[in-house]
Amino acid sequence: MNKKLGLKQVTSNQMLGLIFLAYAFSFAIRLIWVYQFQDNPSFHWNGQLMINTNDGYFFASGAQEALSGMHADNPRVFGIWDYGVIFFTTLFSKITPFSLETITLYMPAFISSLVVIPIILIARLYGQALWGFLAALLGSITWSYYNRTMTGYYDTDMFSAMAPMLILFFLMKSAIDFNLRSALYAAIAIVLYPFLYDQGQSIVYAMGIIYGAYMVFYHKNESIAYASLILIFLSLVPLGGLGIGKPMTYLASLLLVGIAYAILEKGDYAQKQLMITSAVIFVSFLLLGNVFGLILGKILSYTITGTQESGLHFYAVNQTVREAGETLFFPLPDNLPYKANIAHRMVGSSFGLIAALMGYIFLLIHKKEFILALPLIGIGIFAHWGGLRFTVYAVPVAAMSAVYLFLAIGDFFKNSIAKYTFVFLATAVMVYPNIAHIVKYRVPTVLNKVEVQDLVNLNKIADAKDYTLTWWDYGYPVWYYSDTSTLIDGGKHDNDNFIISKIMQTPSPELAANLSRLAVETYVDSNYSIVANTLFKNGEKEQKDPNLFLSELENGAAPLPKKTRDVYLYMPYRMLDIFPTVIVFGNLDLRTGKKLREAHFYPTSAVSKKGTLITFSNGIVFDMQKGEILIQGKREKVRSFFVTENEKGRKPRVRSQFYHVDGEYVVVYMKSYGRFVVMDKETFRSLYVQMFMLGRYDKNLFELVVSSPYSKIYKLKR
Repeated sequence: MNKKLGLKQVTSNQMLGLIFLAYAFSFAIRLIWVYQFQDNPSFHWNGQLMINTNDGYFFASGAQEALSGMHADNPRVFGIWDYGVIFFTTLFSKITPFSLETITLYMPAFISSLVVIPIILIARLYGQALWGFLAALLGSITWSYYNRTMTGYYDTDMFSAMAPMLILFFLMKSAIDFNLRSALYAAIAIVLYPFLYDQGQSIVYAMGIIYGAYMVFYHKNESIAYASLILIFLSLVPLGGLGIGKPMTYLASLLLVGIAYAILEKGDYAQKQLMITSAVIFVSFLLLGNVFGLILGKILSYTITGTQESGLHFYAVNQTVREAGETLFFPLPDNLPYKANIAHRMVGSSFGLIAALMGYIFLLIHKKEFILALPLIGIGIFAHWGGLRFTVYAVPVAAMSAVYLFLAIGDFFKNSIAKYTFVFLATAVMVYPNIAHIVKYRVPTVLNKVEVQDLVNLNKIADAKDYTLTWWDYGYPVWYYSDTSTLIDGGKHDNDNFIISKIMQTPSPELAANLSRLAVETYVDSNYSIVANTLFKNGEKEQKDPNLFLSELENGAAPLPKKTRDVYLYMPYRMLDIFPTVIVFGNLDLRTGKKLREAHFYPTSAVSKKGTLITFSNGIVFDMQKGEILIQGKREKVRSFFVTENEKGRKPRVRSQFYHVDGEYVVVYMKSYGRFVVMDKETFRSLYVQMFMLGRYDKNLFELVVSSPYSKIYKLKR
């Protein structure tokens, strides 16, 4: 074993064999989710399992546009040259017999498993193929990386670890073999990186800066070091400001790097000339790339809380997104349903995190080139403050660090069999909790079959230029299945959240109808500017009083623009559980950022019934005889109790019981769903409650065009 796979260099065929085995392992593990859900018909559409991430429909819509011309009127749908994932999806759709649904389902597993290649290649730089192979087994399936690259998680995250690790490999190879061609390959990878995964650009900037510091510190007297820096810094200089479009930007950068390589390779330049040239390009990179501003902006974007203060005070979305929440370094108790901690997500266990951190220190001592991986490890540690998504970058390096520690400990064994037995067992201990997590991680598809059918039915009714107003969670699926546009979506988290929130929670159908029409027409007429800022003149000298403006809009005093397209309201059942969050964004006095009222909305289910007392899963107790609830240790009067029941082909049947005229709460039992909702009387009057839960709406303003137990879609008549 030692001769074939151990710490000696392996042949190219043996290395390819190791890569194949690691890749097959990674891909096969990702098929577990397919095996678990393949027999569930509610998760299938067009003969294939659907994807399990909302953002996937953003990129899938781009592929639809490239393949069939859909979404031509949607200003938010991007093309094949904007994102690599759209390009490759379109390419695979044209050159393979597979459907778009099949490609978007399996592409994350196909691409993300390629991370094993740079991991093994980096280890091979040091003649330690076994190290790379074992690290690849661990790094390719570790908790955080798997969560964001599993089968069905169709997103640019499939490149999140693979692309920077490929850059790291070429940078390290350049630092080890001092071959200018290695620096060229690194530069090419850096140029193409934003096309694959633009979210991590600040990390690549940091890697480039550390590479520069490394070369100057360790090789300041060698000309090739500065020649390599010229290529790397040139690849980092952003050319997007030239206004030549993304395809030409990438081509221009590649041409510059290629020309520079040809000049440097053939010429014999003095070291001083190379030093000055690399310094000039480095300064240009810092200035044109706004490097420190970009890095600081990324940090602030994931740590900001509270309201946004720019003129009016809108609620910031970051604190409601789980992936942006603070994490812990070590695990929470196992019985908690959701564990947000660095240890699990970076390597799978507390033991693994300790091994990874110790291993990385050992790597820095024995293999100084691993200082180039510091940005990847550092961003993983930043996850403690920035949130879950940042752990994914550190996974491959953490895996390499942990396995390297095991090999270092194994060197203390005199018997090689004992040594490798220990290394394999220690790696297996690291791998096991990650596989256990994968088996338990049964993520459902974004929508079920009935919900998709509702949106497809909308597609049959609506025109491509029409708009569907709904919460941003459902924006991308609405694009993909209904071929209509939205006002907010998964990537447009701006002040227009206020507009949609206000429409969904207002008790006034007039305000909802008028605001819907005004918002859509304003959005289109203003060349797709932020509607709330435009309507309220946010931050301008003539800034309006939003409360007064909305009041005028409700009573008809504010003029409405001419209708140019139809507008639909999409109210899904799945919004029931997040409706309290939806309310937050519109329940504001924008002048102060303070809540307008205390809104209460508690979806729940019954866990026990004793006489006339019903105890809910959230601890609230409802006395059906007295018309009272016990909530947060206080007894409160209930105004009314409603029971709704869906009837096929008809609006919900509603029965009600009145209790107290001065009651502040309303209880609704949605019998067909087995769900109760306890809410304040003001929230009960909201459009979402009335139009979705009770099927009540103003027929002069709205028309119910699609109806199922999972969603209600209304067409605006004015």
